[in-house]
Amino acid sequence: MGILAERLKAIKPSPTIAVTNKARELKAAGRDVIGLGAGEPDFPTPENVKQAGIRAIQNDDTKYTAVDGTPALKQAIIAKFKRENGLTYAPNQIIVGTGGKQVLYNALVATLDKGDEVIIPAPYWVSYPDMVALADGTPVSVACPQNNGFKLRPEDLEAAITPRTKWVILNSPSNPTGAGYTWAEMKALTDVLLRHPHVWVLTDDMYEHLVYDDFKFCTPAQVEPRLYDRTLTTNGVSKAYCMTGWRIGYAGGPAELIKAMSTIQSQSTSNPSSISQAAAVEALNGPQDFIPRNNEAFKRRRDLVVSMLNQAQGIHCPTPEGAFYVYPSCAGTIGRKTPQGKMIETDTDFVEYLLEAEGVAVVQGTAFGLAPYFRISYATSDEQLREACLRIQRACAALR
Repeated sequence: MGILAERLKAIKPSPTIAVTNKARELKAAGRDVIGLGAGEPDFPTPENVKQAGIRAIQNDDTKYTAVDGTPALKQAIIAKFKRENGLTYAPNQIIVGTGGKQVLYNALVATLDKGDEVIIPAPYWVSYPDMVALADGTPVSVACPQNNGFKLRPEDLEAAITPRTKWVILNSPSNPTGAGYTWAEMKALTDVLLRHPHVWVLTDDMYEHLVYDDFKFCTPAQVEPRLYDRTLTTNGVSKAYCMTGWRIGYAGGPAELIKAMSTIQSQSTSNPSSISQAAAVEALNGPQDFIPRNNEAFKRRRDLVVSMLNQAQGIHCPTPEGAFYVYPSCAGTIGRKTPQGKMIETDTDFVEYLLEAEGVAVVQGTAFGLAPYFRISYATSDEQLREACLRIQRACAALR
């Protein structure tokens, strides 16, 4: 079709959204489907946050705001970074976007020229490589296998850096694996980056508060203050505050970069919703006691899913440190046949078989850059998870 831009050839629709949509369609058609594709908490937005949004509407706080965020929200973000991460920012170093995704995208569009490289540890969130490609950059995927805990090793980071490297993206805890970097592991990476002053650090800290057992979150500029001037620390209220639909992400970074990102935002979407921003102020400033309560439920679900998946033939599921995903290997199912006689040759085949045979919708590891795995989001009820895992056990047992 002659109208479409050449750059679109590099872009694929989001596989996680595709799986969620497929599950919805099958449900609408009457199929009994359990959808474990979407990365969103099943808990409601906290009541105090909802009320703040309602008050904003009642107070006619419904007009345009500053493009890069209201003064009140910027102050709440500044306080959060100081309180939780030991990072100090001024208002001109903060940007608020329509979700963390927009913030990341704006940063890449503002900084990448054709041929610039972005190092992306794999498995990665499905959108990183496509956003880099849309911004005319070159995604450089670095495999982080399960025997390294799905984490980037310093020597592999060193080997991936070239004179064209502009950014490295660090996501901890990770979507899709739930793997989190300890302080020592993060320090080993920041030590490498100190030797390469042309490489900037783009963090995705969206799952900062969703951590389990004794794991302690840390972010690169906190671990190595000498990287502060070339780090964009990105976060948002979607996951920990159960506000996915409110669409508020934010970042702190060098003023020059923030200004460039704001310019892009001013000519694309302009400001995020005034109502969502008012709710986000309350989320960041208000009581945080619901987070550990929600985490108790997430940890219980994680342990349930890990235990039950490890009882399925051909599946091996490691225990993640954070987020609300598991990333099990389905290598043991490859080369086996379904009851209908179809050979399972890839993780995509396995995922399609699960959906057809048992009505369980998950996302194939290929979408995240490391196969043969699949991602399950355990941000749903214990009952649904137990039933889904029983179905997966049954599907695996039926393979020959």
